[in-house]
Amino acid sequence: MKEDWNSIEQFARSLLQEAAENIKSSLYDSITINTKSNENDLVTNKDEEIEKFFYEKIKKKFPNHYLLGEEGKGDELNQVNGIVWILDPIDGTMNFVHQKRNFAISLGIYENGIGKMGFILDVIHNELYFAKKGEGAYLNDQEISPLKNIVLEEAIVAVNAIWLTKNRYLNHEKLGKLIKKVRGSRSYGSAAIEMVYVAMGRIDAYITPRLSPWDFAAGKIIVEELGGICTTLKNEELSILKKSSVLVSNSSIQKDLITDYIEFFQ
Repeated sequence: MKEDWNSIEQFARSLLQEAAENIKSSLYDSITINTKSNENDLVTNKDEEIEKFFYEKIKKKFPNHYLLGEEGKGDELNQVNGIVWILDPIDGTMNFVHQKRNFAISLGIYENGIGKMGFILDVIHNELYFAKKGEGAYLNDQEISPLKNIVLEEAIVAVNAIWLTKNRYLNHEKLGKLIKKVRGSRSYGSAAIEMVYVAMGRIDAYITPRLSPWDFAAGKIIVEELGGICTTLKNEELSILKKSSVLVSNSSIQKDLITDYIEFFQ
């Protein structure tokens, strides 16, 4: 049966808005904070609540669809057949906990492994970034212009400062040379926000050695729709079923970054 993508889009938009209102209304309520892989990898009861909300609503509306989510409230998947909603209920949980801003709901919808629609909702700023494959990308229904070519010396690059110190993932000395080469560097603490900032041309590349599918699934669709490139740090295809290094970049500087400034040890 052919899918009604307009219906799926409208349903996704309604879920995003309802979830955002839930988050905003409880922003200063007491929250339960736990840690996952390390003491800085935070999860709250609100992350889990929002993911459960999406899962229950999606299964009721589209019983044959799947949800792959960060907090494990969805389906366990080892293949990409069918329609898969890939969700990070609060991308940038540390920002959510400490700053009450600079976090987003990230939702990518894939069919047989191909990204069809990507939604990233910056909850506090009420900015909804959306792309439908082959039909352009939008910020709050205003079409976003495709990316223009730039030169590396004029680029702004997003990279967490920890990767500029000695670590087991990246050659920090090469990254240090990159930071001296480009116009500026930033770190926002949310992969989803950093990816859409590349899509908007607010920054020109985002470099990270470890993300999960729910971190990049939506942003990948939006960035690629505007002519950007999303790959691993070794210039390989990203998989929506496994963790990966990620390079999101304006296409005009991607080759220089890979060749001269990024050495990934994994």
